[in-house]
Amino acid sequence: MIGPARPPDRFRSSGPRMPRMSSDFASITLQPIGFVHNGEADAACVDWSRVRSQIVLSEGFVDALLGLADYSHVIVVGWLHELTEVMRQRLQAYPSGDDRYPIQGSLALRGARPNPISVTVCRLLKIDGATLEVEGLDLVDGTPILDVKPYIAAYDAIAKASIPRWARG
Repeated sequence: MIGPARPPDRFRSSGPRMPRMSSDFASITLQPIGFVHNGEADAACVDWSRVRSQIVLSEGFVDALLGLADYSHVIVVGWLHELTEVMRQRLQAYPSGDDRYPIQGSLALRGARPNPISVTVCRLLKIDGATLEVEGLDLVDGTPILDVKPYIAAYDAIAKASIPRWARG
């Protein structure tokens, strides 16, 4: 008998699962302002630093782009729509699914998380109407975009930020 598909063992955790929320804010509604177009379907097989993407915003947001073209980089907030509920529920995993690294809590990783929100700094190449052309956005084709913000180094860059040894590459 064949059962339901299971993620590879390196992505599963027999450890703790996400607790249930019990507050007035247990549910928040978000609406995408646009979508990614880049032809990329498999996030694991891409050198994202070289990928050019178009972020096509809803026409109602064209006026909100005023002044954004003056920035070289933007922060893009996306919704990881292909992340499964199983992946969202896990609280611990190996970085990049590689068990040569120490297991980490999901909030200490850049991958799967309880709320599948992605935040990426990428280069802004141009704006044409409701379309932003960017480079270095690590989101697959069709990903909903929740927000775009200007990258301002004085606010967004931390000169003496530290990271664990395993994450230094």
